Amino acid sequence: MLAPTRTALSAFSTRQFLCQRCLRRAKPQPLASASPARVPRRNFQTDGNGPSKDDLPFRKVLKDVAKQKKKLSRENPGSSKNSQKDKDPRLEKWELTVGIEIHAELNTARKLFSSAATSINASPNTHVALFDSAFPGSQPQFQVETLIPALRAALALNCDIQHKSTFDRKHYFYQDQPAGYQITQYYEPFARDGHVTLYPHDFPGGVSPEGGPVTIGIKQVQMEQDTAKTVLQPPSTHLLDFNRVSHPLVEIITLPQLHHPRTAAACVRKIQAILKDVNAVTTGMEMGGLRADVNVSVRERNISLGSAGHSYYGVTGLGQRTEIKNLASIKAVEEAIIAERDRQIELLEGGGAVEGETRGWTLGSKTTRRLRGKEGEIDYRYMPDPDIAPVIVGTAVVEHLQKTLPRLSDDCIKMLVDSKEYQLTSKDASTLILLDDGDRLDYYLDVVQKLQSAFSGNQKVFDRVGKAAGNWVLMELGGLFKNEYWSESRVPSSELASIIAHVLRKQITGRTGKLLLSTKFDGDTRSVEQIIADEDMLLQPLSRPEYISLAEKLLQEKSDMVQDIIEKGQHQKVKWFVGQMMARSAEGAVEPGSAEEVLRELLKLPPVEQPK
Repeated sequence: MLAPTRTALSAFSTRQFLCQRCLRRAKPQPLASASPARVPRRNFQTDGNGPSKDDLPFRKVLKDVAKQKKKLSRENPGSSKNSQKDKDPRLEKWELTVGIEIHAELNTARKLFSSAATSINASPNTHVALFDSAFPGSQPQFQVETLIPALRAALALNCDIQHKSTFDRKHYFYQDQPAGYQITQYYEPFARDGHVTLYPHDFPGGVSPEGGPVTIGIKQVQMEQDTAKTVLQPPSTHLLDFNRVSHPLVEIITLPQLHHPRTAAACVRKIQAILKDVNAVTTGMEMGGLRADVNVSVRERNISLGSAGHSYYGVTGLGQRTEIKNLASIKAVEEAIIAERDRQIELLEGGGAVEGETRGWTLGSKTTRRLRGKEGEIDYRYMPDPDIAPVIVGTAVVEHLQKTLPRLSDDCIKMLVDSKEYQLTSKDASTLILLDDGDRLDYYLDVVQKLQSAFSGNQKVFDRVGKAAGNWVLMELGGLFKNEYWSESRVPSSELASIIAHVLRKQITGRTGKLLLSTKFDGDTRSVEQIIADEDMLLQPLSRPEYISLAEKLLQEKSDMVQDIIEKGQHQKVKWFVGQMMARSAEGAVEPGSAEEVLRELLKLPPVEQPK
């Protein structure tokens, strides 16, 4: 057996090593063999008829949450807004604790320990090297470039990158693991001691169940190989597809610091978003590229378990935990935790004891189900893999990746909310970021940039373009895309910017602008300016004589209100007349300030004082 060569990532020429293939997906190429010269990009597709529920627009999620809140308030008019505890008094006695293990498929062209291509939905067993099938005598060959997206993920999760990491064998026997062990990092992972912070905007509805920002520690991030895919053919035949064997995974292990099911679900959603932000993964839960295991325990509040309790990585006094495996959606994470929490509480209050075990969950179930007794580390017989040399990561690599890390969602939200250029709400900002893998955000920024150029000499309007563009991109244009996939080509950013600019200049009304947008969305190839000219859409404001004529008519109709204004000093009723003038004219033809000025002249009232 040949001695393994030492794999090193020390100081090097960035141009030589950080090739484009390492940083973005490779272009599709024909596959000639299991060890191709050129590796195809992974082609992720689903067999379903549309996007999964986890891929729904975040604004739709927010609306559904709001509808559910209204429904609950109608059914329970006396209940408080924070009614989760109020509905189940047991939750005042028992505290839930959750830790999460997330397994995510890395965005790589090759497998972790062979040069075979990674693939999804390819014909079974067409991307398999000898090592992937555990062929006797075959050796693992660590693919150095697979470490790059893993490092980006760990840095984005605020982890400390370890200078040296090693691979270990985790022994278990199952049909999807041909070698009888899985290669992972147990003793010396490549990243440790990170954290992720959840803000109110990370929760549907913008409300954190724990009252504010929540920081969850990350124990470690490790690389490991995926297993084969098992395809069941009823009644008793199991087929194995080895395409997935040795696909590079990162396992992200959080500390048991989550105490609410919604917080756990938000944590998984946030980590998934971060991994996508830095291009570490090519897909998330909606297409099977990310799975979560949750460790659930309960304990009585304000009662120290002392030495009778369990501990994990410095967190002590925990109840006995159970693990729920392979949760494939955000909804499944939340509902499985609720079901297991309630099962454990009922068991403990009935005088029973929680067993350490692995359990399963089916979406829509009311409870979890036992799969097997919980294995401990000793059951897996971890041992260092003698065929894989240590991985050495140089400081220069870490510094370069840290400097070139893409902007994260939290940074984008802070920019969109706090910057005077945009002034969005945190809810609108987070919605923009989550929609269409960031394409909607790029589109919005293009619209804003064009509007800023158009109003560079008008500071008053210039300060409003960010908020106006957000409303049009999310609400007006978003409504047209309600049942369709996003495509910028339907209404190019320059065309939407032109429509908004005409509205802001009061050349057309808001209603006309919406009609224009719908016309462009339906495929009209004329420019916005041409449509306005052809359809005679330009707004014609009232002249001063028309203002006076309309005001005099209204004052004559409502002589009793005129008397109240003049004799009783009820000057606030002038506003009612302003509203009537606007209502009786074409939209946008009456300016409120001009209307009030004319009314006060006719009523011989002092003009409105202008702010200094």
